[in-house]
Amino acid sequence: MQNTREIAFTLNGEEVSHRVPVRQHLADFLRHELGLTGTHIGCEQGVCGACTIRVNGRSARSCLMLAVQADGCVVETIEGISQSGEIADLQHEFIQRNAAQCAFCTPGMLMTAADLIGGKEPVSRDAIRDHISGNYCRCTGYHAIVDAIESTLNKRLASDKSNPHHG
Repeated sequence: MQNTREIAFTLNGEEVSHRVPVRQHLADFLRHELGLTGTHIGCEQGVCGACTIRVNGRSARSCLMLAVQADGCVVETIEGISQSGEIADLQHEFIQRNAAQCAFCTPGMLMTAADLIGGKEPVSRDAIRDHISGNYCRCTGYHAIVDAIESTLNKRLASDKSNPHHG
């Protein structure tokens, strides 16, 4: 018989409680138990970034985290930050610049980019490349992704300057 444990955490703004096998990865729990398939599983070693989520406001690799470790945490997935509108402008730029070709890496890439542009500070293209360096993309060559992130950040910064009470 498999050892299980009851966990409770906040997922995309909603309280969740569930009994999980103690050795089940958070990525598998999100995908298979909760149906949140935007969290992709690639390398299962924390290298490719396809499984990137936020845990307590910080990026985390859900393939390296057990579901029981989410107990008491605030977890955000691509579904949550998409539905909230937090990254609508970033998603638009990804589409406009063809930065989401096969789209396998896209959810993790968007999660990682959201952290960078959320700081609302000017960032160089080299800094963008460095920030997303833990997310693999086999289709785009990264140029379009960097363009999309840079454009979104610049538009947000320009909007903040024109509206000092915004953000």
